[in-house]
Amino acid sequence: MEPITILLVIAAYFGVLLLISYFTGKNATNETFFKANKQSPWYVVAFGMVGASLSGVTFISVPGWVRDSQFSYMQVVLGYLAGYLVITFILLPIYYRLNVTSIYQYLQQRFGNVSYRTGAFFFFISRVLGASFRLFLVATVLQYFVFDAWNVPFFVTVTISILLIWLYTARAGIKTIVWTDTLQTFFMLGSVAVAIYFVSEELNWQFADFFTAPRLEPYTKTFFFDSILDRNYFWKAFLGGMFITICMTGLDQDMMQKNLTCRNLRDAQKNMLSYSFVFVPVNLLFLFLGALLFIYAGENNIAVPVMDGSAKTDLLFPEIALSGSMGMALPVIFILGLIAAAYSSADSALTSLTTSFCVDFLNIEKRELRDQKGLRQRVHVGISALLIAVIIAFKYLLDSNVIDLLLTAATYTYGPLLGLFTFGIFTKMQVNDQWVWLVAILSAVITFIIGNLPPEYLGGYVFNYELLIVNGAFTFLGLVLLRRK
Repeated sequence: MEPITILLVIAAYFGVLLLISYFTGKNATNETFFKANKQSPWYVVAFGMVGASLSGVTFISVPGWVRDSQFSYMQVVLGYLAGYLVITFILLPIYYRLNVTSIYQYLQQRFGNVSYRTGAFFFFISRVLGASFRLFLVATVLQYFVFDAWNVPFFVTVTISILLIWLYTARAGIKTIVWTDTLQTFFMLGSVAVAIYFVSEELNWQFADFFTAPRLEPYTKTFFFDSILDRNYFWKAFLGGMFITICMTGLDQDMMQKNLTCRNLRDAQKNMLSYSFVFVPVNLLFLFLGALLFIYAGENNIAVPVMDGSAKTDLLFPEIALSGSMGMALPVIFILGLIAAAYSSADSALTSLTTSFCVDFLNIEKRELRDQKGLRQRVHVGISALLIAVIIAFKYLLDSNVIDLLLTAATYTYGPLLGLFTFGIFTKMQVNDQWVWLVAILSAVITFIIGNLPPEYLGGYVFNYELLIVNGAFTFLGLVLLRRK
């Protein structure tokens, strides 16, 4: 597929997003930007959250991970499902009862201002890294398949990507995103289904082959119970996935901001339950696609793309889809799915980071009404610039599968949030609020040190995402030590 054709497809897609922004942005206020005036239909939010949760990382990186990890990612996904139930029946009722704009306002009411700022700070770091991981991946694909042909520098590619998001989120924020996420989820899931169809046609597979074909066997081992020392051991992956979801969704302003736009708690719970049960089979589709891609590549002597001197399995899906070997329909649909997947999470991240910074750090709700809109707009621009800087830095720092890096980073940055909220919800103790920030930082640092110890120091044990639980436990213990007598 020619680079100019790819750009035309992207331009048409963003034209639709800008049109949605125009209609949702009429008479927009800060209440619209932050809460969508609490008028979002729950089923629209639920469908859109599928795309926001999966993102460009899942779209490209999960299929690319199948060669090295088989279907073991489904163990993590099942843990996600358990985590969504905790969010639905424990966290959402708290947020709606307190009627918060930022979920970290709960920490202010429970402990004090330092805890509140600490929670907001760790969310801010977590979401900047998470959004940057996701946008780095799509910017890499665009660079490799489009802009390298024209010798366009990577920083220009990144800047264009962020600018496009800024354009359609600047006016109505979360209200626009609720509706654009719906469109983006449709394109993303549709493109995966179409890709599976085209690749299976090339392999001459029938439906029954997905269950019986011997060529699938090297890729489809799902459950690993052999040794608790192994990184992919089931209970480590399951519990890690469960707590990652509790943190990356339930304790994350980005994902919860969408839920808080629903009309009431009951609608928000219906949204979360319906979304969570769709999430499991959708991830299974991505894994089957990955297996098909590696089988197809092996039979057609297609090598894993190399970028900056190292093989990038994340680029196998775009390499096959954009080659044109299966006609023009697949490349067009792939580009739509990729852009939809990437921007359905990145746009809400930009909005939630703007919301958190304005509400949690600048106390925008206490400022004069005439000053609020201008302040929010300046913050929106500043966050955009920050994302550009972090994504460019990633180009020189990352050398592994992006989804694995994303989830690993989450174990360090979300752990203090897990400890803070768990302590607040399940105990009645008060703490010396002024030292909470120190506990949170020390917990993250200690967890990082433990997570990077050589396995031989730990009797052969290899940590996975259960490090998040360890991190939360250190924070919880530190808060116990800080309790007021």
